[in-house]
Amino acid sequence: MRAAQISSLDGPRALRAVDVPEPAADGKVLVDVHVAGVTFPEVLLSRGQYQLKPELPFVPGSEVAGTVRSAPEGSGLRPGQRVAAFPGFGGFAEVVAVDPSLVFPLPDRTSFEQGAALPMNYLTMHFALHRRGRLAEGETVLVQGAAGGLGTAGIQLAHAAGARVLAVVSTEAKGEVARAAGADEVVLAEGFRDRVKELTGGRGVDVVVDPVGGDRFTDSLRSLGREGRLLVLGFTGGEIPTVKVNRLLLNNVSVVGVGWGAFWSGSERGYPAEQWQELAPLLEQGRLDPPLGSVHDLADAAEAVVELEERRATGKVLIRVRG
Repeated sequence: MRAAQISSLDGPRALRAVDVPEPAADGKVLVDVHVAGVTFPEVLLSRGQYQLKPELPFVPGSEVAGTVRSAPEGSGLRPGQRVAAFPGFGGFAEVVAVDPSLVFPLPDRTSFEQGAALPMNYLTMHFALHRRGRLAEGETVLVQGAAGGLGTAGIQLAHAAGARVLAVVSTEAKGEVARAAGADEVVLAEGFRDRVKELTGGRGVDVVVDPVGGDRFTDSLRSLGREGRLLVLGFTGGEIPTVKVNRLLLNNVSVVGVGWGAFWSGSERGYPAEQWQELAPLLEQGRLDPPLGSVHDLADAAEAVVELEERRATGKVLIRVRG
C-alpha cells in the first residue's frame, strides 16, 4: 500500500510517499482510509521533538475517516461501515489498524473530510472544556489560535455548551474562519488583553483555551476573571511559558493541564467512546461542523505538515488518500 513515511528527523519536508506492507489486523479494526487529518504533533514528530519517539522509519497520522474493511467480533462494527478513527500513528496510509475502542461510527450527514477533522481536535477539546475546565452554561471562553483545528473545535464546543466565545487570531483572514466557526467576537492577537477586558466590562473571562503558549501566555492569564481557568493544550507558538504562581493568588485563578491521550491511555480506555456518544447528537444536528482548510494528496503530505509548521492553516488541513 502507499503511505507517507518519516525516515529521518529533518522536519516535515522529509516525508516521502513510499510502498509499505499493509498492517495486520491482530484484533484491531482495519480501516480503508479515505481522508487523514493533519495535526501539530506531526510537525513535532518529524523533528523528533514529540514526547513519543517511534523507531524510524514510521508512518505518522493520528486521525482518519474511511470505511471498515474488517473488525473483530464484539466490536459493534461491520465491514463497509463509515467511521472516524484515532490510530495515533499510521493514518497517512491507504489502510490503518485501529483499536476498536478508538473507532467511531460517522453520522450519515458527516462527510469523510469532516470525519477526519474530528477525533484529535474535538475529543481533546471536549475533554478540555468539560472534564478539565468544568465549563458552565453562561460563562465566557477565550480561545487562542482560534482559526486552527483545535481553536475552531473549541469555538463550536463552547458555543454548544451555552458559552459566549471570544476568539483570538493573528490576522483578519483567520478572523473570518473563527467567525464562520461561530465565535461571538473576534480579537486580533496584538493587544488582545485590553480588548478582552473591554468586551467583558473589565471582568475578564471564565476560561482561556490555549494551544499556543509562547508570548501570549501571560496576557491570557491576566485576561482571566475571578476563579477563571487557563487550559494548557500545547505550545504551537514554540516557547513553553513559565508561570509566576503569585499571579494565581490575586484572583484565585487556575492553570490546568490538558493531556487527553494521557488520561485515557491507562485505565480509562473507554473514555473516548463515551465522549463520542456525547458528540454524535451534536454532529447529527449540525451543531458541530469542522471548518475545512486545504486538502493535499498523499504524495504531498509533506506540504500539508509544513502548512501547520508555518502556521498558515485556516481550518483543518487534510490529506485525501482515496476517493
